[in-house]
Amino acid sequence: MFENIKNYLQEVEQFTSIKSDEIELFRIKYLGKKGILNDLFTQFKEVPNEQKKEYGQQINKLKQAVTEKIESLKETFSGENDKNSDLDLTRPGVPYSLGSRHPIHIIRNKIIDIFKKIGFSVADGPEIEDDWHNFTALNMPEYHPARDMQDTFFIELNPDRVLRTHTSSVQIQYMEQNNPPFRILSPGRVYRNEDISARSHCMFHQIEGLYIDSNVSFADLKHTLQYFTTELFGKSEIRMRPSYFPFTEPSAEVDVYWGLETETDYRITKGTGWLEILGCGMVDPNVLKNVNIDPDKYSGFAFGMGIERIVMLMYQFGDIRMFTENDIRMLQQFSQEI
Repeated sequence: MFENIKNYLQEVEQFTSIKSDEIELFRIKYLGKKGILNDLFTQFKEVPNEQKKEYGQQINKLKQAVTEKIESLKETFSGENDKNSDLDLTRPGVPYSLGSRHPIHIIRNKIIDIFKKIGFSVADGPEIEDDWHNFTALNMPEYHPARDMQDTFFIELNPDRVLRTHTSSVQIQYMEQNNPPFRILSPGRVYRNEDISARSHCMFHQIEGLYIDSNVSFADLKHTLQYFTTELFGKSEIRMRPSYFPFTEPSAEVDVYWGLETETDYRITKGTGWLEILGCGMVDPNVLKNVNIDPDKYSGFAFGMGIERIVMLMYQFGDIRMFTENDIRMLQQFSQEI
């Protein structure tokens, strides 16, 4: 036994290598679970009592020699690598290509931030809706001609399940589950069966607002939208033209004065300087009744806009299809936006 240990010590002393895999094999050979040292410790019980002390000392000596040899070789191996390496630790690292927010999300977040400052919160709802939430509760029964204004994707019939045509359905969902007063925004994707062209798409994004409280007036609506246009566009002059929506009464289209400073201004405003940006109105009492809100006690206003239209105005996009083409060259232009 003692002779074997002596031979192992000589082998350890003579071993050398600068390869990490050879050093690892050497370590496993001596220090592994099935290694030489483990076998020597197992044989300890067979050693005569008078030799146990010396035998234990020899095993520990071998273990220490193996450990020191491995540490010494690893230091040499590491030093050689550092010496021969071309790595310059002062060089800049490899830059990572960071993504960017989509322009639709950039404008969506800006709009949300503007309205959050005056107490609006965000509400969400399903993109697949039933007839009640998408049409009937919004004062559009089956015979109502306003349904023809929105060419709908039907998922199921009897009962009707549709891809929502506007995010007004979120407002119905919210009013059914909450009591006034409240101010909410409902952003999200909507779907309409329209021909895809430079100016229209079958899938686009809307953001709608709803404010319900006691004594809410049309003046509150106008001042809210005036604040919004000033914050987003830097332009505060707006006008409201009478219009029609089945869920608001009275209703209006809102134009902002864009100006006529450039050729682009003439083109997008058709030479008038005025640009339509959204629709709005006072919530129809029938809508409040449909969600069990007392129209004699509460009133409110609603507004809605297409986010793509706002993005196209602010960033001068000429084709709405660019938003869904995932062209990296276009998206990289917004890497500095937040």
